[in-house]
Amino acid sequence: MAGKEIIVANPGSDPDTNAIVEAFDEALEQLALTHQSDPEAPNTEVLEAALHVIEAPDGLDALYARVPAMEAKGVFTNSDWDQPVILRPALAVRTLRHGAPAYTSIEALSELRLLAVAMGDYRHPGISAEQARNFLTQVTALNLDLLSGQMSEADRERPQGLGHIVNLLYQYLLNRLGYESILDSLVDEVRRLLAQRPIQTDSIKQMVSQIAKCLFDPAIETSGMDKAARLVSALFGPTIGCRDDPGFAIYGERLAAMDEHALAEEAQGFASAMHDTGMVSSYHPMLLRHFRGHRDDLIPLALGLSITGNDVLQSYRQIVLKLIDEVVHPETSQAVYGLAMFLERGSLFTPPVAAGLWRQLELKLCQAASDRLSAVFGDAHPPRVYLLAGILSLLGQPLGVGQGNNPTCQSVIGLSMWSFNDADFLLQLVAWAARDDDVVMRFEGQTITSQHLEAGLAKEPPTDVDPVSLILTPHLDRIYAEMGRLCGVRDDDLHRWINPEIYGWWVGHGFLSVISRETGKIHEYDEFIRHFYACYHPYFNGNIPVIHPQPAGIAVTDSGGRLVGRHAITIIRVNLDSHGEMRTYFFNPNNDSGQDWGQGISCSTEKNGERHGEASLPFAEFASRLCVFHYDPRELGDRSVVPETDVARATELGRTSWAASYE
Repeated sequence: MAGKEIIVANPGSDPDTNAIVEAFDEALEQLALTHQSDPEAPNTEVLEAALHVIEAPDGLDALYARVPAMEAKGVFTNSDWDQPVILRPALAVRTLRHGAPAYTSIEALSELRLLAVAMGDYRHPGISAEQARNFLTQVTALNLDLLSGQMSEADRERPQGLGHIVNLLYQYLLNRLGYESILDSLVDEVRRLLAQRPIQTDSIKQMVSQIAKCLFDPAIETSGMDKAARLVSALFGPTIGCRDDPGFAIYGERLAAMDEHALAEEAQGFASAMHDTGMVSSYHPMLLRHFRGHRDDLIPLALGLSITGNDVLQSYRQIVLKLIDEVVHPETSQAVYGLAMFLERGSLFTPPVAAGLWRQLELKLCQAASDRLSAVFGDAHPPRVYLLAGILSLLGQPLGVGQGNNPTCQSVIGLSMWSFNDADFLLQLVAWAARDDDVVMRFEGQTITSQHLEAGLAKEPPTDVDPVSLILTPHLDRIYAEMGRLCGVRDDDLHRWINPEIYGWWVGHGFLSVISRETGKIHEYDEFIRHFYACYHPYFNGNIPVIHPQPAGIAVTDSGGRLVGRHAITIIRVNLDSHGEMRTYFFNPNNDSGQDWGQGISCSTEKNGERHGEASLPFAEFASRLCVFHYDPRELGDRSVVPETDVARATELGRTSWAASYE
């Protein structure tokens, strides 16, 4: 049906609408004529006219009928929208709801085009009906606040009535796609994010709240939405005692009246929901606080501890109970999961960790740290409580920390590595930053103090991060930049010298970069890939596992395979997956590791042997995005036995994507 007219019921039947649609048609014809002599001509007039059509009665039907004409006459030419398969739902949402009028307009037209593809009314050579439907259901799922047709103040205040235009578009999409598929999509997205076990769950819990509103809205048909109901139940009513979300006061009364059997069932219900989703209900802390003092024996059950976790709790009973007393509140509910996972990891069996936590419990925060914590997390509890909660979450979930919307990946992989591998050092850094507003490190024998250093990559302190990152990242960011300045001019990538100094002794002192420091170009790419195989692939390195997380630099590409920028990650391990394929498992601090890097390379976060918080790729695909890595020169395998086919595949994927920018 490509290029044919789409028939809809009475498009543009209103007299006023007809005049507006005619103006759009004229702009469309003019664009097609102009493109004959100037293929780069802008589509500005078409996009302006489209906004007027959307607002007109039956205007969206009229535009829907003209999808083939818009495609044929070049509305999407010379833009990302010309390749709909590379478009991303999260970016589409920002473009529609926060973009300039022209961007909102072309995104709206693109989504009408995808609707026509999804409904089978138009065939596009670049995207299938299934892909189009998946895209639209994800986009609408991310805008569930528009389900009711009500606009927020921010939407109402947008210029040129853009908020109203977006609202009309989404009602149009919703009516055709159906609410059930959209809620299903949102539930899948929430579960995908939760599978990565992020420390910060506020935005995810907001999505679950939106799902809950839909489930209980009589105007929305939600029968058969069992997956959605289970997700809502896990957050708002995971147990018999709070299934009806009664509020804290009533739930407290119910707890006081429960017998031993009922309390044990409550404990088991909360633990099961927490470990199943990674979310902690606000009622869960109430149960733990109720147990304190007279039913401490039920705390392991409420935390869902294994034999290992329970052994740690019993061995360090005093400090664990003290942490519950100090940290566990409804406002810090996620710390319950952090505590449970911290105990499961057995880190308290390292004596300095327990001593560091005792110090943290008694630590007096400096004014700067207190103010920053209160500004971001509120004043329901003292700032030290939020910081302690953040410490428990980080120690329990080393791969759950993220950088927010900040260029601080180097600092965040440090937080992750230390919590994973050197928890007592992390506690020392937090104590310095929180108490003294200063962090001390050394670089090649020279002491560096962070307090009075210039800003690093992050010119403003981050606010959209967890409590530990909020306090510590600005110091680490400044120190990393200062180490770069102290390096001066050297004959290789500066990360070669900085990373072992800032992260720890376990960072390999061998180092390779595929980008020449002298020319800025790719050099000896084949040898770079071959070297990586010999260092990390078990078949070629003597079957030596990755013992400590190793920092590395990757070139991130978008879904079209185009370079986005360089980014710091850590290589966690290399193993065969359940299908017998060798994969690299890594930590990406970008808050969502499930990225599409183009060329069929999609980072997996579950179902391929990943542990919570890991991303993974087949070894060659990961190698194709690698640009620097560390290794131990004394544990280098035999490069000569690395298959040329593997090297050729990785280099070809790199050269035809990000590396083209350097060559």
